[in-house]
Amino acid sequence: MASKVETTLDRQALGFGSGERAVFAADPWSTRGRLYVESGSLTRSDFQRDRDRIVHTTAFRRLKHKTQVFIAADGDHYRTRLTHTIEVAQIARALARALKLDEDLAEGVALVHDFGHTPFGHTGEDALHEMLKPYGGFDHNAQSLRIVTKLEKRYAEFDGLNLTWESLEGLVKHNGPLMTKTGEGTHGPVPKPILDYCEQHDLELATFASLEAQVAAIADDIAYNTHDIDDGLRSGYLTFDMLEDVPFLANLMREVGERYPGLEAPRFTHEIMRRQITRMVEDVITVSQQRLKENRPESAADIRAADRVIATFSDEMAQTDRQIKKMLMMRIYRHPEIMRVRENAASIVTDLYKAFMADPQQMQTLAWTDQVPEMTEAARARHVGDYLAGMTDTYAVSVHRRLFDHTPELR
Repeated sequence: MASKVETTLDRQALGFGSGERAVFAADPWSTRGRLYVESGSLTRSDFQRDRDRIVHTTAFRRLKHKTQVFIAADGDHYRTRLTHTIEVAQIARALARALKLDEDLAEGVALVHDFGHTPFGHTGEDALHEMLKPYGGFDHNAQSLRIVTKLEKRYAEFDGLNLTWESLEGLVKHNGPLMTKTGEGTHGPVPKPILDYCEQHDLELATFASLEAQVAAIADDIAYNTHDIDDGLRSGYLTFDMLEDVPFLANLMREVGERYPGLEAPRFTHEIMRRQITRMVEDVITVSQQRLKENRPESAADIRAADRVIATFSDEMAQTDRQIKKMLMMRIYRHPEIMRVRENAASIVTDLYKAFMADPQQMQTLAWTDQVPEMTEAARARHVGDYLAGMTDTYAVSVHRRLFDHTPELR
């Protein structure tokens, strides 16, 4: 009797397909499938299952203690990789809804996009890349793919999460094609972990990703541009006077000041930030709708085959984006105090890599040490890199203190 009830579940009654989906949206009921064949769910689409698997990973939980810009010691109110990821997912979902896309796929790509980041943000990535240069280097996007296809070990029948082709494509190509039609890398050599995976599950590296992945990518830009300003103002590295250097921000401040004279700084900041997000989101929607009218795609395949990205900023907003990034680079990312902390963080990653390579038993976890004796040097280097990349900021500092007499200050 139970079996009969299960087979007559009504997807429409469960809410599936309740929102209108555009013809160029990814179709969760016609996915290209998973590397390892699984039976479908009666209560969730494949893209919903992907999103749920991502949320329940160890890698997702670790984002709570990984740096976005400011090291955890700076305070509890600054963004971490986790809070940034949640903010990106919210914006991606809003864009997907406005464009009538599959919101679950867009959200899933947003939630997984930072899985491969090392401790201490881009500082840790740069340090680990330098250590791994003789073995192919380190790329956080490729590391994200390794995590969801190999390193997460949760299921009885396969390593990784066995995500759908569309989710993996979005993870790898959300910033655009990785190859030209002639097989050359669009931004230098394609990382080996991505090439290796594509040999068994071709992600079509010379095409654009789905529009769902594209909105996740632009949502990332919107989120960190806005919230790095917010955190910068909170830290004191930025002032309202500095924001005047960007005409777009100057106009927003003028608008808020005229409507709310004498507003206290925290509320004033929030009113600017919410307007910045809104204007950028609306700009992306407007440009995307115009490009869709011009390209007239009839399927998700047409989006992939297009000769340009669809979800992007207008020329004017792209200029604003560049101006904001330039200001953040000058005022925050290259601030002498931030550079000092970054140098100390890089030394922690470098020290740990060298210590683990010299004595892998220092990793002190059987799952990470038991296979080392049979590994080649290159395999061991990648293994150590996987272990280090998975560390949180706090754990990396703790292990460094265990192994070394002096650990650099990160504040």
